[in-house]
Amino acid sequence: MKYFLGYDLGSSSVKAALLDAASGKPLASAFSPAAEMKISSPKAGFAEQEPETWWKELINATNLLRKKYPFYKNEIGAIGIAYQMHGLVCIDKNNQPIRPAIIWCDSRGVPYGAGAFDQLGHNFCLEHYLNSPGNFTASKLKWVKENEPENFSKIKRILLPGDFIAMKLTGEVNTTESGLSEGIFWDYRENGIARSLLNYYGIDQSLLAPCVPSFGIQGKLNFSAAEELGIAEGTPVSYRAGDQPNNAFSLQVLNPGEMAATAGTSGVLYGISDKPDFDPLSRVNPFIHVNHQNALPRYGILMCLNGTGILNSWLRREFFPDESFETMNDGAAVIPIGASGISCFPFGNGAERILENKNPGGHIKGLDFNRHNKYHLARAAQEGIVFALMYGAEIMQGMGLPLQSVRAGYANMFLSPVFAQTFSDCSYCPVELFNTDGAVGAARGAGYGVRFYPNFKDCFHGMELVRRIEPEKKNLVQIREIYEDWKEGLQKILQDTHM
Repeated sequence: MKYFLGYDLGSSSVKAALLDAASGKPLASAFSPAAEMKISSPKAGFAEQEPETWWKELINATNLLRKKYPFYKNEIGAIGIAYQMHGLVCIDKNNQPIRPAIIWCDSRGVPYGAGAFDQLGHNFCLEHYLNSPGNFTASKLKWVKENEPENFSKIKRILLPGDFIAMKLTGEVNTTESGLSEGIFWDYRENGIARSLLNYYGIDQSLLAPCVPSFGIQGKLNFSAAEELGIAEGTPVSYRAGDQPNNAFSLQVLNPGEMAATAGTSGVLYGISDKPDFDPLSRVNPFIHVNHQNALPRYGILMCLNGTGILNSWLRREFFPDESFETMNDGAAVIPIGASGISCFPFGNGAERILENKNPGGHIKGLDFNRHNKYHLARAAQEGIVFALMYGAEIMQGMGLPLQSVRAGYANMFLSPVFAQTFSDCSYCPVELFNTDGAVGAARGAGYGVRFYPNFKDCFHGMELVRRIEPEKKNLVQIREIYEDWKEGLQKILQDTHM
């Protein structure tokens, strides 16, 4: 086998990446569509996409990839899939979607999850599901049951977005334990399906697809998919994971003490634990990690900050319309630590889970019209994002997750030296930036799934470290003082919001 092929199904596009099997070097990538995929919102708080659109764009991305780096159909050794988490795809007895997919950012399941949390009991839910049923896939399915009974009666199976793509590739209908955990279909106390939640929701367990391992042959490319993609029939699909567990895998984050970070539109920290722990206030989300085994348990703990790159993009659009992000970052770098007294609280993109679902809005504190310019704002925004991520990291540390190293892709906010250095200084740990992404990670996972790579270490041969940022001792006292002041300011904002 010459190559491994990875797909990353997002809500804006589908990305495909080609990995050289022997060297482990990424060769090319492509995405489709060029503009973002449509998200339909028929009512306030609703977010839907057509699953067949995902498949169409996956075919397009594959064709674009072949144009960049031509390959023969029998040169693909295996296929891996990463996908947008928490979505709901309902299929009928003919494996056809019954309705549009309800995707991750749809909030219609919230009242059902809140009701389950209260009726089943907070302690029960936390001990069994490590979380509130919240707005996860199970609660979205309950919405369909209550509001679309005709559609619900037609459901043969429910799938996550990645399960749907795997079905289109292979004709096989299955899911993973990691996937079930992301939908709150998993009972950690019972080490099996969350029957208690399904019974409460009045949902039959038979609607769940059977499980296959995250790594391993989950099906083989069928004739129809092979014809559409120009890849040999029988090519194995051998890896599947949600985008955040896959991002952690892509960065070789597999063991306690390791943590993955992303800083795109939203920001995520994803750490590894060997214990099924929970936060009593449900401010972070635990899942079964991709390398979990009963004999060697691994759980991913995810914290999400909605207001990350979206704040940086807003600043650029409103204050730097004629400048690039690089120029904006250069300007922020000449501003002293602490942005000469400006504090930024980046909570302007909806309710924040780490704030117990409060939505205080974005705040800028300490602005002086005589002293500050737009580059002070740029510096304050990047520092504020880091501080908010550290606020979430402290929740994770309170659960016993050590913060020893952070790995991230060399992309988005981590392209800014100010952001990367502030992150390292504030966390007291090195930050390693790699030239990788979700689609490349999925290709590496496919290689391990067919055991071309005999162990996880071999999966990452060829992955390149772009930058390593160490904490600067001269900054540590100052940055921690600024961070503590920021936390005090946050508490005042939250108190005012509560009032």
